[in-house]
Amino acid sequence: MASRKDLANAIRALSMDGVQKAKSGHPGAPMGMADIAQVLWCDFLNHNPTNPKWSDRDRFVLSNGHGSMLIYSLLHLSGYALPIEELQQFRQLHSKTPGHPEYGYTEGVETTTGPLGAGISNAVGFAIAEKTLAAQFNREGHDIVDHFTYCFLGDGCLMEGISHEACSLAGTLGLGKLIAFWDDNGISIDGHVEGWFTENVPGRFESYGWHVIADVDGHNPEAIAAAIEEAKSVTDKPTMICCKTIIGFGSPNKSGSHDCHGAPLGDEEIAAAREFLNWPHAPFEIPSDVYAGWDQKEAGTAKQSAWEAKFEAYKAAYPELAAEYERRVIKGDLPADFAEKANAFIAETQAKGENIASRKASQNTIEAFGALLPELLGGSADLAGSNLTLWSGSKGIQDDAAGNYIFYGVREFGMSGIMNGISLHGGFINYGATFMMFMEYARNAVRMSALMGIQNIFVYTHDSIGQGEDGPTHQPVEQLANLRLTPNMSTWRPADATEAAVAWKAAVERQNAPTSLIFSRQGLPAQARTAEQVANIEKGAYVLVDCEGTPEVILIATGSEIGLAVASAKALEAAGTKTRVVSMPSCDFFDAQSAEYKESVLPAAVTKRVAIEAAHTDFWYKYVGFAGGMVGMRTFGESAPGGELYKHFGFTVENVVETVKKLG
Repeated sequence: MASRKDLANAIRALSMDGVQKAKSGHPGAPMGMADIAQVLWCDFLNHNPTNPKWSDRDRFVLSNGHGSMLIYSLLHLSGYALPIEELQQFRQLHSKTPGHPEYGYTEGVETTTGPLGAGISNAVGFAIAEKTLAAQFNREGHDIVDHFTYCFLGDGCLMEGISHEACSLAGTLGLGKLIAFWDDNGISIDGHVEGWFTENVPGRFESYGWHVIADVDGHNPEAIAAAIEEAKSVTDKPTMICCKTIIGFGSPNKSGSHDCHGAPLGDEEIAAAREFLNWPHAPFEIPSDVYAGWDQKEAGTAKQSAWEAKFEAYKAAYPELAAEYERRVIKGDLPADFAEKANAFIAETQAKGENIASRKASQNTIEAFGALLPELLGGSADLAGSNLTLWSGSKGIQDDAAGNYIFYGVREFGMSGIMNGISLHGGFINYGATFMMFMEYARNAVRMSALMGIQNIFVYTHDSIGQGEDGPTHQPVEQLANLRLTPNMSTWRPADATEAAVAWKAAVERQNAPTSLIFSRQGLPAQARTAEQVANIEKGAYVLVDCEGTPEVILIATGSEIGLAVASAKALEAAGTKTRVVSMPSCDFFDAQSAEYKESVLPAAVTKRVAIEAAHTDFWYKYVGFAGGMVGMRTFGESAPGGELYKHFGFTVENVVETVKKLG
């Protein structure tokens, strides 16, 4: 039977070998945290390598994702579908062992952790999802949702601002099933951190409301196990276990130094480490007794089987709840009648024809859809009254763990990272809101959502210079283009209440990627539409106003500028110019349509085109061509009432008509 030391040294050896073969990577953190990982994974972690998607598994997050050989070693050794050949292809094209852990590439990797601090914020999201789901589904004697979230993180994660935002909220919410391990090795890429990181980390987390276990020897299995036992016993607070470790433990000449942080150890040093660790095995060679000591397949299958027996008893006692759990958590299906009822609401909205701000139209849609979707979990970064994200059924989880709304406070970045964790956990469709300008604070987490291909609904209001008096600091200009250019991100900017409802439906149904919904502060006029036009909204762009015969010019607009486009078309028609107005609330949905449909909306023969949008103009060349016209923003905004700004920046019928005339 292999000893704990041998089990931990297997991680060290694989990490040294993988990085050395790739000639790049970070061996120091995996070698330093190997003892902690061995105790956690062998003695505490409830998981099943034969079914990585078992819904009540513990979640493990490697927030210091540069140490990715740690998680790849753990997955391989414990029995996941990650053969040794994949570890030998570390950081190579199309391998399942990329440079940083990536969700969807490797079974058992719960989230993509490249940017430091992202993982701990995701872990907070996992823990929120577990606590809320447990409150919604568990009944006395039937704890079918009962798992922990464990997170490894390093000094870099703690320096990043997102960790402050997310961990502060975690303490406020009392997430007792969240246990974090700080790899306190005192090293970052530039060297010893005392020159730039001297804060009292235990004191910081105590001030957040965490339970803190300080001064744990990260190379003492008994001390590590005792700390985990203590952490699990504290049910009303998240726990931070502060583990003092030696980076690159086992490397005789480079351990404790930044020399082993982000570079291979080198053949000579690896040979010395093998001798120091008493590991006389060839690269990537693991003895059979070590594999046997790590193998979790049988134990994991037994744990899942025990849970399935509990679930059968739950199903007998609460058949409706069990069916809902299977739909939401295990299958991830929408309610069977969602599409039908959503379409009915869209038709009703069109019939009403209300002239309201699209942010208010969004709230009306949340009100309608919230009643249809018990899995809807909303939130806002301290702007609920402006974003209009609350609805009559909203219940804050800080007051009722079974609620459906998170008051994130002024934490746009933390909110977005937490949303990623909630989505990855499963069981919820979550939305989070802020002013569109403050997407900039959250940009990295929004990008990670798109990179992972997970469902999030980002609600961004106050979408243009129409924000008005708050001035250019609050008026987005380049952000729409930013979102539209992000791969896998769907972006909608609705023109009125009907388009807002369609956009929400599209976001709810888009389960494999995120959606950004962009809404106005100012009121927007309702547009008249036929049933066919309403149906075509979901195609991303459609002909809203047409002329007799072939158009001479096409005006393309979105959101609050659709009203201007329609008024300009009337003026152009009166002057004898045949004009078509195309509403394009979602460029990416339109781009995905058939060539025939796109030609029917934007005929190639009609080359005179003008794009109208209170955002940066450069994005629109793909639709109007370099010979086309633009009515948009080429500068930052100004501070003044929104109506005055629209005139100042040329969003007038006169300027649109003049722009068309200049096309010849």
